Amino acid sequence: MAIFKIGTNKLERVAETNFAVEGIMERNDLQRLLKNQIEIISPNTLVIAEEFGEFEGARRRIDLLGVDKDANLIVIELKRTEDGGHMELQAIRYAAMVSTMTFKRAVEIYKKYLEKNEEELNAEESLLNFLDWEEANDDEFCQEVKIVLASAEFSKELTASVLWLNDRDLDINCFRLKPYKLNDDVLLDVQKIIPLPETADFQVQLREKKQKEREARSNSRDFTKFDVEVNGEAFQALSKRWMMFHVISCVLNNGGKPQDVLDAISWRKNRLFEVFDGTLTEEQTYDKIMEEDVGGAIPRSKRFFINEGEFFHFDNKTYVLSNQWGNRTTEAVDNISKLFPQLNIKYKALENNK
Repeated sequence: MAIFKIGTNKLERVAETNFAVEGIMERNDLQRLLKNQIEIISPNTLVIAEEFGEFEGARRRIDLLGVDKDANLIVIELKRTEDGGHMELQAIRYAAMVSTMTFKRAVEIYKKYLEKNEEELNAEESLLNFLDWEEANDDEFCQEVKIVLASAEFSKELTASVLWLNDRDLDINCFRLKPYKLNDDVLLDVQKIIPLPETADFQVQLREKKQKEREARSNSRDFTKFDVEVNGEAFQALSKRWMMFHVISCVLNNGGKPQDVLDAISWRKNRLFEVFDGTLTEEQTYDKIMEEDVGGAIPRSKRFFINEGEFFHFDNKTYVLSNQWGNRTTEAVDNISKLFPQLNIKYKALENNK
């Protein structure tokens, strides 16, 4: 990104600088200036607190706290650093802390802010006027907490986190504040980078679509529980994964081999066990499983039975059973039951347990 001055015969590049070189501070400069022109990074917002930290047991403070026209709280965090640090995590903590704020409490906070800034306004009347309310309405106040992050730059890790969080229905906006030096003047380029203005409406629609898809997937999942009896031992209200664990455990603990189970569940041959050389401990098993973790939302370790007593040792190898079971679970139990009739495997699906 660059800014150019239009000259007589050419475009003259304006030199980039940074806040540290120019002696511009977060609180004394950026925060002081933006709180009086908050519409630059948060349109239709009323600032009700600065350096707000009235949380029980907390020592950190919200740079600026605002309210928008829809009565949602806005947590605004500022950084002059070149990567934004961990401001998204910090802002999420703050958002959680203020999420239960009432209108009355907001008025108390706003009153202190007005007094500190020597503004002769009635806090309650000013807030009501801003919201176009005739009277307080706690049912409508603070239905959401939104976040605005403003920084000299944002790291890839931070922007990836924000995009992922927005996809999960949070509302986080990121503004890049880039200083430039033109003669003796410091210019500030303010760019909204998340969401990009030209894609904001599309991203909202996409987020809503994904939310509906997640809800549809959740509603279509089969959460049936089972009462199971294996080799005379009874288990009640087991999920599919735990039914399979107990069935396969009984087979392997009563003379069966991993290959027997693989033969019975042929469609899972490549996805039933993770097999490692040696007799591994719980910690070693976890490390081996996580070696192939791709960094998704769910750690790979969550997809296997990896706690002590849940994996199996055969012929100096460690077998780790998958806990991912779907539509063919009962077919798998039936096949194992036929292969090992002596275990007298029985199961019954329970009703009204989804």
